[in-house]
Amino acid sequence: MKKALVTILKYVIFLGLGIWIAYHMLHQLTEQQRSDLVDAIESINPWYLIPISIVGFFSHYIRAVRWRYLLETIDLHPTKTNTMFAVMIGYVTNLAIPRAGEVAKCTVLAKYENMPAHKMVGTIVAERAWDVLCLVVIAIAAFLMEIKRINDYFADIMVRLKDKIATHQTVLFLSIAGLVLLIGVLIFVYRKNKESKIGLLLKEMSHGILSIFNMKKKWQFLGLSVLMWFMYLLQIYIGLKSLHDTNALSMMAALVVLVYGSVGLIVIPGGIGAYPYLVKQMLSGPYHIAEVPAQAFGWIAWALQTVLIIILGLLSLLLIHSYNKKRNAQASVDSE
Repeated sequence: MKKALVTILKYVIFLGLGIWIAYHMLHQLTEQQRSDLVDAIESINPWYLIPISIVGFFSHYIRAVRWRYLLETIDLHPTKTNTMFAVMIGYVTNLAIPRAGEVAKCTVLAKYENMPAHKMVGTIVAERAWDVLCLVVIAIAAFLMEIKRINDYFADIMVRLKDKIATHQTVLFLSIAGLVLLIGVLIFVYRKNKESKIGLLLKEMSHGILSIFNMKKKWQFLGLSVLMWFMYLLQIYIGLKSLHDTNALSMMAALVVLVYGSVGLIVIPGGIGAYPYLVKQMLSGPYHIAEVPAQAFGWIAWALQTVLIIILGLLSLLLIHSYNKKRNAQASVDSE
């Protein structure tokens, strides 16, 4: 009971924070800017919605196929269709109840594939740990590839905060030092608190990542991971092309937006408020996009991803029963 209350409290706090961020972003705009924001959102080229939706669908499908490889390591072999349904039901559940999606997709798949749900929990941990590692690697790659632009941006911030000139070398040194310090703190916390919740979480994540390298189809899994993250990147890139004010931005800009947007999705349930805010900060900062179109793109990117999840999630809820009813009927006929 206590654990449930804590979970609900965390959900309310973070959801409230997300709503406050969204309100604060819109409240800071003048009436004319709010009107311009609506105009910017309405100016999106609708033809781009088709490839964005197709790429988004395939990113979810690839995640489902990738999860099947993890399930095969524990001798579970669900169909691709049911796995896809389960993944999308998990996504849409997460929008309503954060962190409940993992439980939902295991429960749904277990029900329709007649498999033990508890055996799947380890694959969820491994998948989440691997995606965190992928995001860290992508973030480092994005930083290194756009280092001059990001250095200029943060150097400018430091100049504004202090009446001193911050050199690129200083910013780079502080960034690297911060990354090394973060890694050091994680190692220290793990060693000193191996039996605590944080220690056990880090241990589970490290075991999850190592289990992937030991699986038989690790190269297929790694290939799908690369393809899935590329689909996420392509979604952002196509989205940037759909607006007049952002269509000149490069794939590198899309990569930076992907990293910051992903952080927003992790921090706040569903990314509400946080996703548009972080995307706006990056576009209006290092890439010098005007504040209104930068914010417009943040809201458009967040809304398109959310709407696609809701549509595919609801369709999965509607179709999964009839699909399995026909499947079981066909199996009965074949057995006769």
